[in-house]
Amino acid sequence: MNNIEKLNENMIDISVNISGVILKNPVIAASGTFGMGTSYSQIFDPSLLGGICTKGLTYYPRKGNKGRRIFETPSGLLNSIGLENPGIEYFIKHDLPILKDFKTTVIANLSGADIDEYVNGAKLLNETYVDIIELNISCPNVKAGGMAFGMDPKTAASVTASVKNVCSKKPLMVKLSPNAPSLAEVALACVKAGADALSLVNTFKAMAIDTLNRKPVFENITAGLSGPAIKPIALRMVWEIYDFLKDLNALVPIIGIGGITSINDALEFLMAGACAIQVGSATFANPNTMPEIINGINTYMKDNKFKKLCEISIKS
Repeated sequence: MNNIEKLNENMIDISVNISGVILKNPVIAASGTFGMGTSYSQIFDPSLLGGICTKGLTYYPRKGNKGRRIFETPSGLLNSIGLENPGIEYFIKHDLPILKDFKTTVIANLSGADIDEYVNGAKLLNETYVDIIELNISCPNVKAGGMAFGMDPKTAASVTASVKNVCSKKPLMVKLSPNAPSLAEVALACVKAGADALSLVNTFKAMAIDTLNRKPVFENITAGLSGPAIKPIALRMVWEIYDFLKDLNALVPIIGIGGITSINDALEFLMAGACAIQVGSATFANPNTMPEIINGINTYMKDNKFKKLCEISIKS
């Protein structure tokens, strides 16, 4: 056996194919937690990551919510940022070139107040070198009394179909809200409407009260809960959606999100049916979380003599 054959024999492939886009590994920086990567580049090379998901982008610039925006809770983090961002045109001109320099997959998280704003934003992103568009349907639909698009299968399907119609050049990943009364039905509706992949879950609706002042901590009353506290629930939801769609022959790539802080957490999501993961809150506590998980996946596969990431699954 020559040296090349020995190299191929020992080669471990942890790449991921998400609707035709190849990620070098399954670890993605979650939306709103990594900025443009420049701050973390002083700690590790962002090019090591499988992908970077941008903060929530809207067609029009947004100032975000007033008052307190972050609040720590046991094993979790509440946030009420309000989609503060400079708008998609600014992102394309100033931020996207920075992200592309890291030579990793760029996923643009698209948000909006109504379908028209989603569609106009998608049209702009479709003409860029963004690799994937992640459609955030947890946003409140201002034309439907503030109910999030992702709460109802019909509204979820409507916005998914409208955006898919104008982003023919990019795979469309739909990010699901765990607050939907029937998450499985929303997931299926999105797939039928053209979603190429699903990411789940977004934050859980929660709140905190300032007992000294006897009023809610956040001006919007409720906020989004992320962090280790939600991991077992998020893991269960990934498992259920994977199983549900597989049984219907409607399975698309699933990206698992929710409280992932370690290699073991990541492996659990991969075994539950996710083909990749997003890491968010953990990066605030330990900036090296994602590189550590990537190294851990390599070690786990080597120790178990796996050659491809798809071999990681629950034993039948």
